Amino acid sequence: MGQLTVSGRDTVYVWVGRDTGGQPDPAAVLVRRAVALLLGRAQTAVVLAHDRYGRPVVRVDEVELAVSVSRTAGIVVVAARRAGAVGVDVERIRPLPALALARRWFPPAESAWLAGRPEAGRVVNFLRLWTAKEAVGKALGRGLRGGGLRRQMPSPGWPWRPVPGAEAVRVGHPPLGGDVVLAVAVQATEQVEVAVVRWPGHDVAAERSASVERTSLPVVVRGSWSSRRSTRGRL
Repeated sequence: MGQLTVSGRDTVYVWVGRDTGGQPDPAAVLVRRAVALLLGRAQTAVVLAHDRYGRPVVRVDEVELAVSVSRTAGIVVVAARRAGAVGVDVERIRPLPALALARRWFPPAESAWLAGRPEAGRVVNFLRLWTAKEAVGKALGRGLRGGGLRRQMPSPGWPWRPVPGAEAVRVGHPPLGGDVVLAVAVQATEQVEVAVVRWPGHDVAAERSASVERTSLPVVVRGSWSSRRSTRGRL
């Protein structure tokens, strides 16, 4: 496999694996293995580096991929894209004082939106906003610096939503299943697809060949590819 595309389209690949801790770093391992399998190269050819904005990239001979890494309790997620910047963030769903945290960290409009949502889904919606902010910050190359938590996000969901005030940035929450919230962000003005791949043995349910509503930025969510796997680590 010599190119990072699906059907010739700009594609973000997202790999989900176990974060067991220790050395070697499971995230770095996931990056190397996934990129090597994706490009049909040896893992030793995969070089982990950073671009001029400090964002992690992977170089394999003449090919350069933007990558992003996130981890939460027991999970590591790696996103890679050849056509432009990408950001990813993942969180476990767990009991949280969602409204109190939103009022402390989010802009008033988002806090009010969250307060108006059904209480049963409030934690999930809070985590969707939080992960969106993290993913967008990574795609922009500045993380949450400079008031990133105050950066307005679109209503969370899937497919892609444009980020207010950032015309070329899109963010969305591809369905992953289990007790996990996943956010992916891209800098793009053309069509972008997403392929989600669960590393064998991981406990997070992945969609298998599930078609997803298409918009001006169409999306495909996939899982368990026989020809693709994943690897990666903290960069």
